[in-house]
Amino acid sequence: MRLRHKPWADEFINSHPEIVIPNPEELKGNWESEFKNDYPLHIEVGTGKGQFITGMAKQNPDINYIGIELYDSVIVSAVENAIAAGSPSNLRLLKVNGADLEKYFEKNDVDRVYLNFSDPWPKIRHAKRRLTHEGFLKLYESILVDNAEIHFKTDNRGLFEYSLISMSAYGMLIKDVSLDLHANMPEDNIMTEYEEKFSAKGQPIYRVEAKFV
Repeated sequence: MRLRHKPWADEFINSHPEIVIPNPEELKGNWESEFKNDYPLHIEVGTGKGQFITGMAKQNPDINYIGIELYDSVIVSAVENAIAAGSPSNLRLLKVNGADLEKYFEKNDVDRVYLNFSDPWPKIRHAKRRLTHEGFLKLYESILVDNAEIHFKTDNRGLFEYSLISMSAYGMLIKDVSLDLHANMPEDNIMTEYEEKFSAKGQPIYRVEAKFV
């Protein structure tokens, strides 16, 4: 996906430190001080334009949410979504690389990880970049509470099959698998922008819940 440069994005992002935390490394191990409560913390790695994480925050006020996105031109839309939703007090964004999670979270900081429509990196030589690769699973486990879950959605069957194998090989418990989520969609399902786009074209949406054990 080619990203359109937005020269105003950086200034806009910096003008909303109440949404995009400027120095998240300072909160490592102490996220309760940011949210002013001890609610569970769920993060989305690769939050994109923020439709999912904002919707989740509005739907579940007793859970704290953090959306992680690296690119200015994308996260700026997530900021706009958050503002349009009334800037939920249980929602924050981080403009950081998802590969650096251990800089911002320590063991037991996070209760759940969401991965939605991640880049499939289809070439074999790029497998380590897939967010469900063993290296990333190890990274998530290092910041999650014990027995925590990953919830993963994608339209890419190849990536989905790879992810099931990767999670199983890592020793995770595959709890819930859907090969066509929208055929019997749960009432509480929050769609991402990509999910709306692909499902409107009739493409099946794949979903799995996997638990670290």
